[in-house]
Amino acid sequence: MKGVIYALVLPLVVVSGIVFANRGIKNETSKKSTPKPLSAAEMKAERKRWEATPDGIRYKTWEGSPEGKKVLAGYAKISKQIGAFTDMEAVVTSLSLPPGSRLGFGVMARINGDDYIVSFGLESSDKEFQQLHSLKVNDKIIIRSHVVSQAPKYSYPIVRSDYVKRDSIIIYKRVFRKGGC
Repeated sequence: MKGVIYALVLPLVVVSGIVFANRGIKNETSKKSTPKPLSAAEMKAERKRWEATPDGIRYKTWEGSPEGKKVLAGYAKISKQIGAFTDMEAVVTSLSLPPGSRLGFGVMARINGDDYIVSFGLESSDKEFQQLHSLKVNDKIIIRSHVVSQAPKYSYPIVRSDYVKRDSIIIYKRVFRKGGC
C-alpha cells in the first residue's frame, strides 16, 4: 500500500516543482524586459550620439537643405490640425506615390497649398481600400489624421490618414487593432 501511495505522490511532487520553477523564470524575465524611461539628459546624450553616426549626419544635412526645409515647413503647417485631429480639406493631385516609395497604398494631395503624401498603409485582402480606389485627380476630400512624418527619402511630408470623406460620405476609416500593438 505504501508503494502505491509513494508512486502516486512522487509524480505530483515532480510536476508541481516544474510548475513553480517555470513561474519563477517567467517572473524574472518580465522584470528584466521593462526598461526604465530615459531622463532628459540621457535622451539628449543619446541624440548627440546618433547625430554623430552616418545616418544622423545624412539626416542633419538633409534637414538643412532647401528640400528638407520645405518638408519641415509643410510638416509645421498642419501640425496643429494633426494634434487636434480636425478636418483638413485636400485636393487629390496624383493617384500614385513617388517612384520607389514603400508606404503601401496612398495618393498625393494638396493641403493648404502644399503637397503631401497621404498614406493609408499596406493593402490587405479584405478590400479595406475599395472605395479609395474610386478617387480621381482633382477630387476634394476631407482628411483626419493623428500622424504626420517626414523622411529624407521623400520630398513631401507623409500624412498617415485615419479618416477620409468625399462629398459628405465617409469612404475610409482606419480600423484600430484591439489589444495594443
